[in-house]
Amino acid sequence: MKSDALKNGPQNAPHRALYHALGLTDEEISRPLVGIVSSYNEIVPGHMNIDKIVDAVKLGVAMAGGTPIVFPAIAVCDGIAMGHTGMKYSLVTRDLIADSTEAMALAHGFDALVMVPNCDKNVPGLLMAAARINVPTVFVSGGPMLAGRVDGAKTSFSSISEAVGEFNAGKISEEKLHEYECKTCPTCGSCSGMYTANSMNCLTEALGMGLKGNGTVPAVYSARIELAKRAGMAVMELVRKNIRPRDIMTKEALLNALTVDMALGCSTNSMLHLPAIAHECDVELNLDIANKISEKTPNLCHLAPAGRTYIEELDEAGGVYAVMNELNKKGLINTDCITVTGKTVGENIENCRNLNHDVIRPIENPYSETGGIAVLRGNLAPEGSVVKRSAVLPEMLKHEGPARVFDCEEDAQAAINAGKIIPGDVVVIRYEGPKGGPGMREMLNPTSAIMGMGLGNSVALITDGRFSGATRGACVGHISPEAASGGLIGVIEEGDIISIDIPANKIELKVDDAVLEERLKSFVPKKKELSGYLKRYAEMVSGGASGAILN
Repeated sequence: MKSDALKNGPQNAPHRALYHALGLTDEEISRPLVGIVSSYNEIVPGHMNIDKIVDAVKLGVAMAGGTPIVFPAIAVCDGIAMGHTGMKYSLVTRDLIADSTEAMALAHGFDALVMVPNCDKNVPGLLMAAARINVPTVFVSGGPMLAGRVDGAKTSFSSISEAVGEFNAGKISEEKLHEYECKTCPTCGSCSGMYTANSMNCLTEALGMGLKGNGTVPAVYSARIELAKRAGMAVMELVRKNIRPRDIMTKEALLNALTVDMALGCSTNSMLHLPAIAHECDVELNLDIANKISEKTPNLCHLAPAGRTYIEELDEAGGVYAVMNELNKKGLINTDCITVTGKTVGENIENCRNLNHDVIRPIENPYSETGGIAVLRGNLAPEGSVVKRSAVLPEMLKHEGPARVFDCEEDAQAAINAGKIIPGDVVVIRYEGPKGGPGMREMLNPTSAIMGMGLGNSVALITDGRFSGATRGACVGHISPEAASGGLIGVIEEGDIISIDIPANKIELKVDDAVLEERLKSFVPKKKELSGYLKRYAEMVSGGASGAILN
């Protein structure tokens, strides 16, 4: 065991003295030491129940012969951080989480880990850390929130975001807005649609790093507590078999996750996180691979915000394994990959039936023959850009219109709220990329305002920033290179024509090359006065096309 180097022999008596200071007995010290990485806090709704999940994990570890020891990981609520300076600190926490977890785990010589994350950057940060540390590891999330209800219809976080746009457009009263406010998020858990948190928790399951139900069993169900106990027991079996994260997170497993991503219609943020996780596993996963997989992977689910079904219904329909089983009917899943169950993907998904064809379309009758995410390229994004194709209205799959240019989210939001954006426009928000933001803020407020004001079928939005999983519409993010790195988005002028063709995977700025060349010659990207962590992050971070990894 890894911890033997700290525990055994007379020379380690000082270490053992400190274990005894923790209240550990000789018997506990002699067992495998299992770090339980707890993301519990009292500010993120998806994390307020994690203390109960952690207690269940500890019990599972102890029942299976290990000694559980808890240490923390931070997490930001993207919803609370949205629309202000706080959002600059969301994506950047992914690397803080990975770094601090690596430091804690290796400094204390843990033999195994159980990661207990839930929300947006917390999950990929811990997956990155798991790859670095590479001791037997199991993930068990805090679970998704139940959907809310307003006027008999189910709601999710995107509902309240779009209700603000409806209120600003005079479509609903202040009283109705308050009703949405009070009823949209009715329980603890990660927000109830296929937003980033639930996307990453489902993809953790598809990767093989979480047990069945990790991504879909609701936070408030007792089955979540049972799942946590099983995760604690499972990690001890991994210790006995010496199965480690890099044995599981192979290139084939990452391609499985990307395939499931396309079928589920996950958040565009997965196009930042999967490449970053792959990077820690020494696997290349670029945007070109994403389009190749999308071309052959049917989109089987339209979960909120793309449709009217929610994570609780995906769970009832059979969950991630049922989706994988549908995909396997056409040989789209590598079934030989090993998982945290100690079994292969094929063994795990065998007999996992699709129980609701309205929630998970049969592979013979998909929503579309291509995946839920598309990567667009062209002169405006030679390194790539990303759109959640499954959440775009059919009439907006192709769009051409004049640019309305803004150098930050706040200016764009003010123009939308003031009614200055009209049908046909293409809203451009720049200097919001990984370096330029810095931190690549999510543009949920402007995208929700566009939808709420009834412009979703006539207005597109592009940005070098990114989107919340709650975003829907013709919204193209991750434009790379970004404005701060000298990208063409930085020289777009008001009224320039922008063409978006999602079926053809193209995005073009329709200005003569000679004109663009002249603009670029005199272009000096704007710089912001920065300090502290954001300054260091901006200096080290790569572009969105490579996963916003730190160099």
